[in-house]
Amino acid sequence: MSPVLAGILQLLALVVALGLSYRPLGDHMAKVYSSEKHLKPEKWIYKAIGANPSVEMRWPAYLRGVLAFSAVSVLFLYLLQRVQGSLPGSLGFVSIDPDQAFNTAASFVANTNWQSYYGEQAMGHVVQTGGLAVQNFVSAAVGMAVAVALVRGFARSRTGELGNFWADLVRGVVRILLPIAVVGALVLVACGAIQNFSGIHEVGQFTGGTQQWNGGAVASQEVIKELGTNGGGYFNANSAHPFENPNGLSNLFEIYLILVIPFALTRTFGRMVGSLKQGYAILGTMVTIWIGFTALMMWTEFAGKGPAFELAGGAMEGKETRFGIGASAIFSVATTLTSTGAVNSFHSSNTGFGGGINLLGMQLGEIAPGGVGSGLYGMLIMAIIAVFIAGLMVGRTPEYLGKKIGTREIKFAACYILVTPALVLGFTAASFVLDTPAHSMTNSGAHGFSEILYAFTSGANNNGSAFAGLNADTQWFNSTIGIAMLLGRFLPMVFVLALAGSLAEQTPVPETAGTLRTEKPLFTGLLVGTIMIIAGLTYFPALALGPLAEGLAA
Repeated sequence: MSPVLAGILQLLALVVALGLSYRPLGDHMAKVYSSEKHLKPEKWIYKAIGANPSVEMRWPAYLRGVLAFSAVSVLFLYLLQRVQGSLPGSLGFVSIDPDQAFNTAASFVANTNWQSYYGEQAMGHVVQTGGLAVQNFVSAAVGMAVAVALVRGFARSRTGELGNFWADLVRGVVRILLPIAVVGALVLVACGAIQNFSGIHEVGQFTGGTQQWNGGAVASQEVIKELGTNGGGYFNANSAHPFENPNGLSNLFEIYLILVIPFALTRTFGRMVGSLKQGYAILGTMVTIWIGFTALMMWTEFAGKGPAFELAGGAMEGKETRFGIGASAIFSVATTLTSTGAVNSFHSSNTGFGGGINLLGMQLGEIAPGGVGSGLYGMLIMAIIAVFIAGLMVGRTPEYLGKKIGTREIKFAACYILVTPALVLGFTAASFVLDTPAHSMTNSGAHGFSEILYAFTSGANNNGSAFAGLNADTQWFNSTIGIAMLLGRFLPMVFVLALAGSLAEQTPVPETAGTLRTEKPLFTGLLVGTIMIIAGLTYFPALALGPLAEGLAA
């Protein structure tokens, strides 16, 4: 079987698996967030944290819950790393330096999981399982809660109440993420992923000495890192490591985990607003972009020219022979079009255009299908922008799902889409103005520029993957990327929840003959065009200096 055909068949198998999961999972999540009942374990949690899950919150209170919980999480994870050297199960590792501890705490709480350290050489069992793995669950649940709050803003009227943050957070973990993660961990163990609490072993006799291998609760952390679109790996090689991702079957399963909740949330959205067709329109937009990017990535990685490319069947540099080019291309697009950041190949070793595709995927805002929760609310923001543009074209006040998109709403949407470009381009420019950051680049020229652009794109968009050629473990990058991750995660949430509150207060307007039919394929096309134009106009100059220049020079 040719490598190209193998890649296409894997993509088809993935589409079938996602299609089979779409309806039951989407309906289940809609029931979870619409239920008025509380499970007994959930009641124990509410009592422990002193929360009343039955009290409805307006958007300022909901936002305070999000920010307070996240701030406590950052502080807890920071302190846990700073005292690691005194903890049992630390595997002899010392406490983490302040700048790196801040960077890691910000990273995992912001659902970014950017790592400027070698996991198997820095973090012991307690920090990995009690700190990082816990944040993989709750940071994903926070994103889902904010998305559901925005959906309620569309679904409700004449009220500013968006639900209860603590109830949404706990239900997301207990009823959605945990059950899937338990089953998924068993699947990964059956595939060969390790799951233990063993120490460090010296194995084999290699030139210059032995090699040290760590054990760990890898399968259980691997499953939630993918399912929650987190991405932080137990090992530095991430999902290219055989302990995390043993074979082709586990690789396909991990891609499935990355995509299944973000895609299914579109059906949850349709259920909660009372129109499945609206959910299908958002799904169609996500699928169009995802399939298009995957096809482009496979083409550029298979179509390389030169003796090395021809002998290897494509751009095999930096890719695992266990997976090949096709599976690596599918994985890299899935991880950069979501906020996952897990990698099974070195993105820095992609062709020039391949690296550009990964960059552009993140720069779209990671909305196809995007992160768990963040993908849906990011896409709904773009839908508001699209109906606003359509309204300008026909001279009519824009409406979406029966809600008027007025000055206030469009200001919130505009602020949302401006946050991450300002962070990415501002910090990238500052890194080249100063002397020290540029010394962290392994490469010069266009590829070196892409290394730093990729780092801040990944951080501000809460992705977490890296170009692998940049030494980011410096005070400058640990601090600035940490700030970019926190601002890139929580500032957009401010505008999303403010928008949700504004929409929930409105009285629905009746549909007329002039109403834009947002459930039709025409609107899907308009939405795809809006997304590509906004991202293209924003990032094209930077992309031209980096991956486009590199690709054209090849």
